[in-house]
Amino acid sequence: MLRELSIRNFAIIDELTINFSDGLTVLTGETGAGKSIIIDAVNLLAGGRASYEFVRHGAKKAELTGLFNITNENHPIFEKLIDAGLESEEGTIILRRDISDNGKSVCRINGKLVPLSILREIGGTLIDIHGQHESQELMDEKQHINLLDYFASQDINKIKEKYVEKYEAYRQFKREIQSLNLDEQRIAQRIDLYQFQIKELEDANLKINEEEALLEERRRLLNFHKIFERANVAYEAISGEQKGLDYVGDAMTALTDIVSLDEQFQESQDAVSNAFYALQDAAYQVKNILDELEFDPERLNEVEQRLAQYQTMKRKYGSTVEEILIYFEKIKEELFQLQNHDEAIQNNEKKLQEMESELESIAVKLSDIRKRCAIKLSDAIMEQLRDLHMEKAKFIVNFENLHSFDTNGKDYVSFYISTNVGEPPKSLPKIASGGELSRIMLALKTIFSSSNGVTSIIFDEVDTGVSGRVAQAIAEKIAAISIHSQVLCISHLPQVAAMADQHYLIRKHVDQNRTYTSVSNIDVENRIQEVSRMMSGAEITELTLQHASELLDLASIRKQEMKSMV
Repeated sequence: MLRELSIRNFAIIDELTINFSDGLTVLTGETGAGKSIIIDAVNLLAGGRASYEFVRHGAKKAELTGLFNITNENHPIFEKLIDAGLESEEGTIILRRDISDNGKSVCRINGKLVPLSILREIGGTLIDIHGQHESQELMDEKQHINLLDYFASQDINKIKEKYVEKYEAYRQFKREIQSLNLDEQRIAQRIDLYQFQIKELEDANLKINEEEALLEERRRLLNFHKIFERANVAYEAISGEQKGLDYVGDAMTALTDIVSLDEQFQESQDAVSNAFYALQDAAYQVKNILDELEFDPERLNEVEQRLAQYQTMKRKYGSTVEEILIYFEKIKEELFQLQNHDEAIQNNEKKLQEMESELESIAVKLSDIRKRCAIKLSDAIMEQLRDLHMEKAKFIVNFENLHSFDTNGKDYVSFYISTNVGEPPKSLPKIASGGELSRIMLALKTIFSSSNGVTSIIFDEVDTGVSGRVAQAIAEKIAAISIHSQVLCISHLPQVAAMADQHYLIRKHVDQNRTYTSVSNIDVENRIQEVSRMMSGAEITELTLQHASELLDLASIRKQEMKSMV
């Protein structure tokens, strides 16, 4: 869960630190006080898109830090940390992001620099932010299949991964076919090019490790005179008259004579004898090499020309000999296909049909799983909607069969709903109101929250467009989610604020012509004042204070009832 959030030089926030507890934390305040700015900060810690506009005017950078503590040892975050080469101490995870005034950002996890993609991966596992923009996902039918697959993830993930792998191979093969299905003139041009390249590479006859051997030979040829002169010096020093070998031989003879008289010289005699014969062998080897050494300027020229040929081939066909040989085999295959164009088309079409047949089989399995899970999702959503006073709503998942494959198979999924008795279900984006969308999205969050492993769920003004008993139902639904997951909620509804386990009040003030945002954890008396303000607006009366107090008391009783039912 999110334990602490530290924000510095971010928008109108100068500096603040907020501590969070378990359960439901509600942030309230006047419009424009900076509530959503706090959610923006959390979103950036989860890998959201940064901009220089977030940096407070006059500051060099904005600094955001989130401290998380995970007590569940089996939480998926730990596997993700290991995959990213990161560690956590006793379940503590610290996300930090600095955004400079030029728009660039630096991301850290537990003090280690990480790319934004890793921050997004880790942050997305810790935080789930639901704001008004997410309701727009429901307005986009293309997103509905993703929501259904998320619900069906346990059943569908493995087979969907297999499908995506096959689909990418299918798309790649189609692109290759299209590149081969050229007009006759381009085919002729391509054949001429490949024939020229193949002949050039065949004539070059490049070999693995030959270039290294040639470089070594060139080094010897360029240093021939030095090698010859120093080898002669070595040979003379060993085998010359009254030189090394003679002296060692004299020592060996002397020690041999001594050994028969005193055995303690045996080890020395053996060592000198070994040295004598080793020097003798070395002298023979050096002499043999010297006898064969011959400077051949023509061979040096051949080596230089061959090395130049290697450099030419590298410039044209690849940075290494291995790459060049791979390219050589590739163009030979492509030339064969071009020269046998009609036959290649037939073979490609046959292979494409086989791939499509395999994709079709997997797509059917995907569709079957989706349709089974769609019934469960519809039932679950309608159960949640009944709790949110949409008792008459009928929710169904509509399926259409696509004529071609896409990344999801051949299903086009769209959510249909009827909110009035006697009216047939229609496409959700066309008939749902803002308040209905908020309730449907909240229903989905309730269904998903128990299985997605996210530690902190954030609701940013999801109560837009609702009031009365629907507002109370939303408040209770959010409170129910907070029993299993930490929930942070920005709200304008007194019913939601009354359900809070922790209540922060966001205020905005001006000091010396600068705007500042402050956050305070309000006590019972101030909480009654704030809930009263939310109920009545600017004017607080004894009656609204009494109503606020009653609402808080009822909320406390209701929360106890909800917790006892778990």
